[in-house]
Amino acid sequence: MNADTARAHPEANQTVEQPKRIPQPGALHGEVWLTLQTGQARQLLQGRGGGPDQSPIIGLIGFADRLRVIWQAARADDPYADWWLIQVHEAITAVGAVLDQQQADLTGQLEQMTALAVSVAASMRPCRVRLQFANPYAYRAAQLLGAFDRLVCTAMTARHVGVLGGAACKAVQQTGARKLRALFALPQRYRSLKIDRAAVRAETGNARLARQVMGELPAEILRGERLPPLLPRPAKSPPSVSEPSRPDAQNPDGQ
Repeated sequence: MNADTARAHPEANQTVEQPKRIPQPGALHGEVWLTLQTGQARQLLQGRGGGPDQSPIIGLIGFADRLRVIWQAARADDPYADWWLIQVHEAITAVGAVLDQQQADLTGQLEQMTALAVSVAASMRPCRVRLQFANPYAYRAAQLLGAFDRLVCTAMTARHVGVLGGAACKAVQQTGARKLRALFALPQRYRSLKIDRAAVRAETGNARLARQVMGELPAEILRGERLPPLLPRPAKSPPSVSEPSRPDAQNPDGQ
């Protein structure tokens, strides 16, 4: 090959570079903040300890803390934990429907004041709290607390402009608060007894105790035919052909 040929095909003497290895992205991190405008909502965030003259109030923080125990038990295939997550899911849905209806009613009444443009009252110094929960149901409950906070602001505004009387305004707040307190107290009835479906089927001592303190487990939950919409990834264990699979498509925590 002469010099002219080499100049005509310079790529013949070049080495093709291999692409560099692309690194994997790191773990995801984010922040969630809840902003509250009213003292009524703040009380339901923190809760209240009991005393000789007053009963305790379970707040969102206590709800989330107890729910964390249930979430971990569901990861270990405790069917009672699945049952409680189903109850929590249903209660969240029901409370949300009540709060939405109350909000829609109040908003509609304010909108009927066609001669006035009414903006809902807001705090000059709102309470802003960072949330770090271990499961998605706690965040859904936090969303409900935010909806209740907005409802209280709307009710107070409606009272201020004469749409609601004092008793009606108080009734709106009491109804929403009562529903949230019942929801937040729900996980407290669960007892962690370190059992799984196999133990319940074998009727071990702890399984019998679970039935005594938490009631008879519905058969469809024990069989795995009815599961919570949101589930943790199950703890790693040898696969069993007799156990129903827990669909990964429903796992929200990515663990």
